[in-house]
Amino acid sequence: MLRDIRDLHGATLHALNGEIGRVEDILFDDEYWTVRYLVVNTGSWLFGRKVLISPLAFGIFDWEERAIYVNLTREQVENSPGVETDAPVSRQWERSYYNYYTWPYYWGGVNGWGAYSNPGLMFSQQVGNNEKTRLDEEASPRYSDDVHLRSANEVTGYGITATDGHLGHVEGFIVNDETWRIGYIAVDTRDWWPGKKALVPPDWIQEMNWPDKAVTVYASREQIQNAPEWNPSESISPEFEDRLYHYYIAQHPLHREPIVV
Repeated sequence: MLRDIRDLHGATLHALNGEIGRVEDILFDDEYWTVRYLVVNTGSWLFGRKVLISPLAFGIFDWEERAIYVNLTREQVENSPGVETDAPVSRQWERSYYNYYTWPYYWGGVNGWGAYSNPGLMFSQQVGNNEKTRLDEEASPRYSDDVHLRSANEVTGYGITATDGHLGHVEGFIVNDETWRIGYIAVDTRDWWPGKKALVPPDWIQEMNWPDKAVTVYASREQIQNAPEWNPSESISPEFEDRLYHYYIAQHPLHREPIVV
């Protein structure tokens, strides 16, 4: 199901034996457009230390109560590799993190999660075979030490330009809660289309200019106006998701399907 990523902000994380903290930010991969970590502020428990939690640890989500249950103990989280969340996350740190939890690496495969489409399947298929999986993925032609992690908090507010003028600003992201892929970028169009919100697939992005905090998309303003209207106060129904998906298939300037989320 598609979810507004803003619903994760402030959510409480619970380990198997107690509370961990609250979600403060989300780190996503701008190559696969996939959520890789929740940035969690541990508050008084670990003296405000921030920790990263991978979707590989996710268990039950209670979206109404904004509670996330993970398959880790507090002790595991406490002893996990430390990270400076204000600095870029390196591949070296990611290796130590995944090795610590004895998880397979997500990078190097052809899909968003190694050879798999979602973290749950990746985890269940690779238990007990993680060392071989890590070696296989590092030998993959797609293997790279380049890290493509971006902060959702940082990218929110970036300006977006259409083919025929200013489109708006990044307001948030819509994510699939099984694959953890970002299916759509939420756009605030108030500068020229008051009171309206739009959703644009990541594969419509022509350029991400990180230094200038700017995004350029292939879409025209008219194409965005004619897309199914999104109401952020309502859940995204399967019917709306289907209409949106097929609209962008028909409109895509490169004549290819959007990312399957």
